[in-house]
Amino acid sequence: MMAAEQLSFGGMPQRLYACTPTRLTSWLDCPRRYRMTYLDRPPPPKGPPWAHNSLGASVHNALAAWWRLPLSGRSVTAAGELLRAGWISQGFADEGQSARQRARARAMVESYVATLDPADEPLGVERTVAARTDRIAVSGRIDRLDEQPSGARGTELVVVDYKTGRHLLTTDSARSSLALAIYAVAAARSLRRPCHRVELHHLPTGSVFSWEHTDESLARQFRRAEDIAAECGEADAAFRGGLAPHSTTRCSRRVRGLAVAGVTTGSTAPSAPRPAPIAAHQTASPTRGAPERRSA
Repeated sequence: MMAAEQLSFGGMPQRLYACTPTRLTSWLDCPRRYRMTYLDRPPPPKGPPWAHNSLGASVHNALAAWWRLPLSGRSVTAAGELLRAGWISQGFADEGQSARQRARARAMVESYVATLDPADEPLGVERTVAARTDRIAVSGRIDRLDEQPSGARGTELVVVDYKTGRHLLTTDSARSSLALAIYAVAAARSLRRPCHRVELHHLPTGSVFSWEHTDESLARQFRRAEDIAAECGEADAAFRGGLAPHSTTRCSRRVRGLAVAGVTTGSTAPSAPRPAPIAAHQTASPTRGAPERRSA
């Protein structure tokens, strides 16, 4: 403790914790997965690819490529061809299952693109944005960044996130999403434009779930991100055997509790997973039914 105190310098700026929304939500969802993904070195060997990840990535790639086409080429047929040409077949049980899911994904993409105005040019596609406070530096990639009229304020940015999973979404999914709120704040700061609206576009059903944040609700979500990042930082430092700077009593209690499960202090004992509960209305995907490509 004496050595730690001797190495401390009063008034020195606090080191920012660099993170992504995915890292923060991984900690919340399952500390064991967080440890295996971000802390264990060498990292555990990866298992076989998941088919649902291949489907989700194929759809996201096709939609991004469609927006990059010249305006004259943005047709429904073009979207379907982009999906076919870029199909990722890894993780499926056999070629027959891959072909069936490819046809399903193509229909999904074509139906969605049919609802879009090709001339309504987005401000960004697969755009990386970042923001920082005096505690964290967070960055992430937005599927699509739109612009909409906003009364007396002129125009505002809109964060659009594609979802390809079968589980049911609601307006509350958009309202409570930590990732979408972070994207909104980061987009506003990166482009110096207001951004309050976030949207989840659920391609299997063609539904759009949106939420209009206020400055206050975005600030609350960002404070929440800072608190989660503080827990991650303490767990990271404890796992590596170091002392977490600027620790708080609340975070320290949480880290000590997780140490019992082997998440921290460098223990090699297996930690207890924290699987997400499956609601009665959720339907498992035929492609191995694991979580989606990205949490938002």
